[in-house]
Amino acid sequence: MKAQSARFGDLLSYPLRSGVTVSKDRRGIGIRMINMGELFRYPRLGDVDMSLVDIDHSDSSRYLVAPGDLLFARRSLTAEGAGKCTIVTSVSRNTTWESSIIRARLDARRASPEFYYYLFRSPVGRKLIGSIVEQVAVAGIRSSDLSNLCVPCPPLHEQRATTMLLGALDDKIEVNERIAAIYEQLLQLQFDELGVAGELDPANTIMASELIEFNPKVSKPSTGEAVYVDMAALSTNRAGIQTWARRKPKSGTRFSNGDTLLARITPCLENGKTGFVDFMAEGEVGVGSTEFIVMRSRPGIPSELSYFLARNERFRAHAIRNMVGSSGRQRVSATDVADFLVNRPKAEALTDFGAAVSKAFAHMKSLENESRTLAALRDTLLPQLMSGRIHVRDAEQVVEDAL
Repeated sequence: MKAQSARFGDLLSYPLRSGVTVSKDRRGIGIRMINMGELFRYPRLGDVDMSLVDIDHSDSSRYLVAPGDLLFARRSLTAEGAGKCTIVTSVSRNTTWESSIIRARLDARRASPEFYYYLFRSPVGRKLIGSIVEQVAVAGIRSSDLSNLCVPCPPLHEQRATTMLLGALDDKIEVNERIAAIYEQLLQLQFDELGVAGELDPANTIMASELIEFNPKVSKPSTGEAVYVDMAALSTNRAGIQTWARRKPKSGTRFSNGDTLLARITPCLENGKTGFVDFMAEGEVGVGSTEFIVMRSRPGIPSELSYFLARNERFRAHAIRNMVGSSGRQRVSATDVADFLVNRPKAEALTDFGAAVSKAFAHMKSLENESRTLAALRDTLLPQLMSGRIHVRDAEQVVEDAL
């Protein structure tokens, strides 16, 4: 790709705009508002749950987002977060954005929004953003500096070819994620049918600790560097743990394959931070945040049952009620969640559940592995395409082979 460039502001159909500031008394009703949480959580932002605000949005071009809009974090606690870019993929209802976010609406006659979304995700784009980040109390960027950035601007047909190529990888990853989400929904229904965490039967009630061991004793990792999982790696609605690191096992909560990690501190517990460990080698011991409670199914109990219990609404309500500590730093103990009352499941139903969930989780794991491979390929091709080191036609064969 020949190195052609343009001033970013010259590619816009509408000037860069920061979002709205809304007082507390005007929140909770009205139209949806994209906050920094959504921007950082969703690189491709569609119809997700958002807060509501009551504003005058009669000037839709000024106050509402549309598919293809790029959103940039105007400020962040870290330099890496400043200027983070998200693309709006779909909008089913009127949606505005908060004051800490800059909206960029590109001129479709000159620029592909998807191309510049990928550009600002790449090392090339991050370097450009880094050149305008200012660090005072927090890191931030100015709209005027973003507008004056000199960015790559290949012909529109090349931009579109690049985004089709990279988009094919992201689309496949999204399909895998939807399949995994459907699996979890179906399995949660099957778990509910077991009646373990349903309405209590006084003649059949036991404590959860008879089915699940909480914070089981685990030997120290034998390797120099162990798998390490931090709180950020846990999802609020999915079992899979997508990212982990390796570090010396100095301290932390220990776990093995088949364990469930449950966040015990506010607001992570309320937000649903939970994960199922299935990515380590046989016999390997990992280390995680000290703010995890480890849940391990006892012998004869499907290992995945601990995960679905951790996701159960009644169980989570019990855990939240038993949190103690100062405001903002409340925690629940493993002892308190172990006292949760459940129904003893019928042996035959438990066996059927175990067979179904084991097969489903194996498929979900294969989908996650495939998505991880595709994401690595995308992240490898991205800087090379954006810098012009390889042509789209050369990358197309690599992607075709991967898909």
